[in-house]
Amino acid sequence: MMKKTAALLALMGTVAGCTVGPNYTPPQLAVPTAYSGPQAAMPPGQAIDPARWWDAFGDPVLAGLIDRALKDNPDMATAASRVRQARLGEIQARAQYKPLVNADANVTDVRFSKNAGFSQLARAFGGGGSGSGSGSSGATAGGIALPGDSIKTFAVGFDASWELDVFGGGRRGVEGALARTEAAEWSRRDAAVTLAAEVADAYFALRLDQDQVAVLNGEIERQARALQISGNIAKVGLVPAIDVTRQNGNITATRARLEPLKADLDVRKHALGTLIGQNPEALLGELSTALPVLAPLPAIPTGLPSDLLRRRPDVRAAERNLAAATADIGVAVADLYPKFSLTGLAQLISTTLGNLFTGDSLQLTGTGAATFPLLDWGRRKATVGMRKELREQAYQDYRSTVLTALRDVEDALSRIDAERRRNALLRQALGDADRSATADLSRYQAGLVAQDTVLNTQIDVLRARENLAASDAQLRQYSVALFKAIGGGWSETMAEPARGAN
Repeated sequence: MMKKTAALLALMGTVAGCTVGPNYTPPQLAVPTAYSGPQAAMPPGQAIDPARWWDAFGDPVLAGLIDRALKDNPDMATAASRVRQARLGEIQARAQYKPLVNADANVTDVRFSKNAGFSQLARAFGGGGSGSGSGSSGATAGGIALPGDSIKTFAVGFDASWELDVFGGGRRGVEGALARTEAAEWSRRDAAVTLAAEVADAYFALRLDQDQVAVLNGEIERQARALQISGNIAKVGLVPAIDVTRQNGNITATRARLEPLKADLDVRKHALGTLIGQNPEALLGELSTALPVLAPLPAIPTGLPSDLLRRRPDVRAAERNLAAATADIGVAVADLYPKFSLTGLAQLISTTLGNLFTGDSLQLTGTGAATFPLLDWGRRKATVGMRKELREQAYQDYRSTVLTALRDVEDALSRIDAERRRNALLRQALGDADRSATADLSRYQAGLVAQDTVLNTQIDVLRARENLAASDAQLRQYSVALFKAIGGGWSETMAEPARGAN
């Protein structure tokens, strides 16, 4: 008997080592050996931590806003909750094919019918009985309850059941749950990458509005001085009085351009307040004070395209989703094979509470069961086919994510390079316009040119200053886009936001 049991256990162990379904192999996609876009050379000794790329801009206000956003933004809290949910899914997957044990206790009171067929049989063999017994147990000496009497039974015990993971469906389920947890973690990191970039983009848009306001205020002061000069010249009759009116109208038009910029400043502050998880008006006062002077743009270390597959959280999440989809195929394939289960029941049963906990009250039940799939009209095979298609979709999603990541970097490199050249030309154009305006003003004061010439050159200076300010902001925003494209903004030790509700 022992030999047969050992042989059976050995056979079960051999079969249980089988795991159906495809084994996962990470996909190997061909990527370029280098980016085609031009890259700025890193200065000697300069090092940028991709996890905190915003420090490279040298702006403590920006760094503080991003740190606050990563801590309190609702999207980050949601991403962290999804990670915790996935970890609970791991526990479920691991527990599915482990033995389940339950304890139970019950009291049963059965009163027998006076008129049932069994009651007639009890009268015939039990020596009669009128069915009017009033005790808690009306059983006869032979152990048969008479009609109209009752039996009270007490029972306590344990039951255990175990579905054997013979073909590895449970193990594939655990593989899928682990992969989904990792995918959720990478998605949380991707949320951090996106959030940091959004905060920086909104912050530099705010700084652009402030620069534009400063440009307009400077131009208004300049035009006010020109108005004063025109007024003095008009008093001595060297220029007509209409020139003063025109100059004053020019100042009024410039002041009118300030109003939408002031409104846009509030809009930017509202956006930043929301991004850090506060009310929209939370930063109105804080960001209205003088902000630090913007430092020169940092050189961004892009690395190699092959590094992108390891650095970009969305690529890593897509790869983990592919692994989970592959494991799901094994779970579905396991349903094509027989299922084996073991059930055991140990109970103490007695009609009296006094002798319930004695050896004579012990009742044991053991069951081994096997279920063989015979006819399901193709449902299980269709499920396997659906899981394979889901894996194909996950693979194509991974490919698309990789290609998009490569494109993001190439686009950002091209835009930065073009904007740098444009920025240099705009600086040159501003210098030319400034010199031209100064010369025309001197000629106007000498009566050599009309006022229209002066006004036109002043407009050219204003436009050149605004264009340069916009280009400076655009360069910073493109730099943010490049940091985001290379997957900067997360670290292995990212802290999870605290739960907001229980």
